[in-house]
Amino acid sequence: MSRKSVSLVGLVILCCHASLTEQRLQGIFKDPKEPIDERVKDLLGKMNLEEKVGQMTQIERKNASAEVLKSYFIGSVLSGGGSTPKVNATVKEWVDMVNGMQQASLSTRLGIPMIYGIDAVHGHNNVMNATIFPHNVGLGVTRDPQLLKEIGAATALEVRATGIPYAFTPCIAVCRDPRWGRCYESYSEDHRIVQQLTEIIDGLQGEAKTDMKGMPYVNGKTKVAGSSKHYVGDGGTVKGINENNTIVDDSALYGMHMAAYVNSVAKGIATIMASYSSINGVKMHAHKQLLTDYLKGKLGFKGFIISDWEGIDRITSPAHSNYSYSIQASINAGIDMVMVPYNYTEFYDGLIDLVKKNAIPMSRIDDAVSRILRVKFAMGLFENPLGDYSLINEVGSQKHRELARQAVRKSLVLLKNGKPGNPPILPLPKNAGKIVVAGSHANNLGYQCGGWTIEWQGVSGNNWTAGTTILDGIKATVDKRTKVVYKKKPSDTYSSKGKMDYGIVVVGEVPYAETNGDSQNLTIPAPGPAVIENVCKETKCVVIIVSGRPVVIEPYVDKIDALVAAWLPGSEGQGVADVLFGDYGFTGKLARTWFKRVDQLPMNYGDPKYDPLFPFGFGLETKPIPPTKKPEL
Repeated sequence: MSRKSVSLVGLVILCCHASLTEQRLQGIFKDPKEPIDERVKDLLGKMNLEEKVGQMTQIERKNASAEVLKSYFIGSVLSGGGSTPKVNATVKEWVDMVNGMQQASLSTRLGIPMIYGIDAVHGHNNVMNATIFPHNVGLGVTRDPQLLKEIGAATALEVRATGIPYAFTPCIAVCRDPRWGRCYESYSEDHRIVQQLTEIIDGLQGEAKTDMKGMPYVNGKTKVAGSSKHYVGDGGTVKGINENNTIVDDSALYGMHMAAYVNSVAKGIATIMASYSSINGVKMHAHKQLLTDYLKGKLGFKGFIISDWEGIDRITSPAHSNYSYSIQASINAGIDMVMVPYNYTEFYDGLIDLVKKNAIPMSRIDDAVSRILRVKFAMGLFENPLGDYSLINEVGSQKHRELARQAVRKSLVLLKNGKPGNPPILPLPKNAGKIVVAGSHANNLGYQCGGWTIEWQGVSGNNWTAGTTILDGIKATVDKRTKVVYKKKPSDTYSSKGKMDYGIVVVGEVPYAETNGDSQNLTIPAPGPAVIENVCKETKCVVIIVSGRPVVIEPYVDKIDALVAAWLPGSEGQGVADVLFGDYGFTGKLARTWFKRVDQLPMNYGDPKYDPLFPFGFGLETKPIPPTKKPEL
């Protein structure tokens, strides 16, 4: 045989080998008509250890260059609080960023798409001009599952509009102590309300027609994979200290803190995020009994468990002091994807090393990766990996803002309406002669949105995003002849000189998130108390409290005529004015106990010594004022 013939045969063999390799890589997993678990099994069989560990790694977008995504086969990227493509990034720039990263992931050997995740805890809160809904503490007041479903759908659509398919929401904590800095992320102290409002999952992911029996469910390109959090017991820590220890018996653990997770699994929640906190001294990120035996075993959860931000680092004290141990303990306990988010090479190399040393069995790696791939297949990420530019105008749409405004109206709680022996003063007349609006929170969009808005800890002022302040809402509602005067900090003689008909005081907490919000005193920051005193001493006044939880107000209640808990209403302050002036009635009922003094805490409905200022379920009501008929000509 000639050398030329040998070369030709070799070329044919190489071509056949390349064709067979391509066929093997295509395989079952590329076919959307195949059952999800068959696709998972097929793809898993094609992956090497490095590719599997890459899938278990979630990194911050700041690290997510094309080279890193391809070299480490990164399975997920996230934006931490305030992490954006650039300051004031447009929706298109968000989509461009995510799609650029996705193209890098798709160019790897197997072309497994990465999943981009973001905190969207009260709307798409990282994104400029997105609709910001009331925080969960206010939504719990509504006790309205259908409203929550609609909010979930609107949030999903705005998240998808930026090219992102994964949202770290809902928080289904049962906050038992308002001293906790994350209490505003909880719907209620009552697990039954929290369970009821897991209906938000149906809005976020799409409504599964039957019990999903633990299988993840995401219905189409306008829905997102959700993440119920933080598993489990984060709202029950000692003294409400964030990331602290929750001391509970089985009755409280499974009957109260676990209850909404049962609902979440039945609804097909795609992922569940582990809590920084501990249960009876055992860190949740290393709690095999609750992560694997109970959640994956007894409840049958088949999605993936994701760590919190540097959550595995905090298994040790001080954090990150023995990272190899933290990797081993968390993965063996049942964590599937690790929110690293920065030291990805240390995690990646460390996990591979532990597998090679048999400290972590290959079966555990395969289980974790199977769960991650199952979610990606369930959400159609292989078929539709790129963001859809046609959705861009959904961010901050008028329809969504109207929904948020409705949520504000339903979340307000009227705690007092008129001094003893005097008639109610709410609703206020639109045709009053002069109304003074006072306080630090009346004209501050950042304050009324709270934490987890644009920045992780929240912002101050009106130049960060689009929305309507409470002052704006009042001005837009009253009669054109009514004079509205704004005084952020009126003097102690202002009310006697001002000759006003009514005063509206809007004060409360300044924004915070997580540990920065932990408080052992829960007082209204200065100058809030002085503003209440100065406006209310000689004028009929309404005090509106903007806060993430009940705060100390007992010393001021007798001095004021009407008291409204507005919580953290978000971007649509017009909803507050809608109810103040009677276009709609007050309907909200407290989903949390309002204490008298902090030395009573923790105090919850049903406790033996229950002596609140306003009890769980309390809320006065008003009727809307019928619109005035225009005179016939």
